[in-house]
Amino acid sequence: MNYDKCFTRLMGNEGGYSNNPKDPGGETNWGISKRSYPELDIKNLTQDDAKAIYKRDFWDKCKCSRLECGLDFAIFDCAVNSGVSQAIKLLHQTLGVKDDGIGEVTMKAIRQAGSDRTLTAQYLGRRLQFMTNLRPWDTFSKGWARRIAEQLVNL
Repeated sequence: MNYDKCFTRLMGNEGGYSNNPKDPGGETNWGISKRSYPELDIKNLTQDDAKAIYKRDFWDKCKCSRLECGLDFAIFDCAVNSGVSQAIKLLHQTLGVKDDGIGEVTMKAIRQAGSDRTLTAQYLGRRLQFMTNLRPWDTFSKGWARRIAEQLVNL
């Protein structure tokens, strides 16, 4: 998938404005949180502003344009939901490689993994395991599980 398609898909998970007191991100709009971007006027953030932020701070940092269709979105979505470093860490754990960001060691392991669908499914399983240990799991588990299930169904 390319960025525009992945962004559109992401917006199916990240709605408009919310300020749920149980959300550790606090005030949120288009999935962009006040906690992560304290300098932004979250309530008045436009979708185009959010799209630029997602491209710069998540898609590009995870080098998603180098990844195959499916895995690109899985990592992008994880980065948005749990942070770039966690998304990359889960990829390394899935592949069984040492941390090189998404460098040549990781890219070689991705190429050698075989089926992109299998790798993406394994990554999503590892992500779900990680999420079940998060403190807000009791509050957000249904939405998080649906988010991952939707990706699995559409592999």
